[in-house]
Order: sequence, then C-alpha cells, then structure tokens
Amino acid sequence: MRVNERIREPEVRVIDETGENLGVMKTDAALALAREKGFDLVEVAANANPKVCRIVNYGKFHYQMEKKERKQRHQSQLKEMKFTIKIGEHDFQTKMRRVRQFLEKGDMVRIGVFFRGREVVHASRGRDLLNRVAEQVQDIARVDEQPRARGRVLQMLLVPTQQKPQGD
Repeated sequence: MRVNERIREPEVRVIDETGENLGVMKTDAALALAREKGFDLVEVAANANPKVCRIVNYGKFHYQMEKKERKQRHQSQLKEMKFTIKIGEHDFQTKMRRVRQFLEKGDMVRIGVFFRGREVVHASRGRDLLNRVAEQVQDIARVDEQPRARGRVLQMLLVPTQQKPQGD
C-alpha cells in the first residue's frame, strides 16, 4: 500500500474522507488537498486505471485494515470434542456446554465417540450418544456429516446454523 509521496502515478482518482468521489486529478494536487485537510493520500486500488487513492488518516486506516484481516483469518475453525460411551451425566453436560460455546462462536465441531477395548461391539450406544448430542444443539447447529465409523472412533460433524456475531 503506497502512501503520500510514494504514489508515482501522474493522475489518480480521488475519494475524500467522507467517501465522496472527487474525480481524476493530478497526484500533486491530490496530495496537496490531503495535506490541507490534515490527512494522508493512500492508494487503495492499485489495479484500477487510473489508480484509486483515498484521503484518510493513514494510522487509523491501517489499523482498520489489520483488524479486518485478523477477523478474516479467524473465520470458523474446526474444534473437536471427545466422548466415551461410559460418560457420566455431569461430564456430558459439561462437554455439551463447551460444544455450545464453540457453535455460538461460529466454529464447526467434530464430535467423536472413542471405543476402548471391547466397547466397540456397542456401536449402537455410541450412535445413541451422538444422536443425543445432535438433539441438544439442534437449535443452533445442524449435522453436516452423519455419524460414521473410523476405526475405533465414531464421528459426526456439527456446523452452526446462525451467522457468527459481528464486531469481534
């Protein structure tokens, strides 16, 4: 991103601090106008012809761009929660609270039921547990991948149905 004197184009399209298009003008005139208003001239569209520059406070503009970039980087992540078929009720509720927090934050959650030793013969109990999990979060999530066995693990994927809260 080029700022002030680093903009080498002879003419640029200028947008002022209020968002109003001032049209195409010589770079020197645009820079003088920005300085007169106490702002910087910042190149915002380098691929346009002529290049688009904006009259803004560069420090504030740079901060907002970084903030937007950070927010895009976060996006939704894949979280994982592990259960066993012998889980106690309190432990189940505690894990469900955590799953709900992930989903409300906009993250996808992979639920896994792990079978130890001979527990694998009770796959139906694992499916029942996954169905119970899906039922408890059906108001904020949907099942994206149905329960599927992968070795000694039975997994399903939950995806939030609502949009992530804005202004993080």
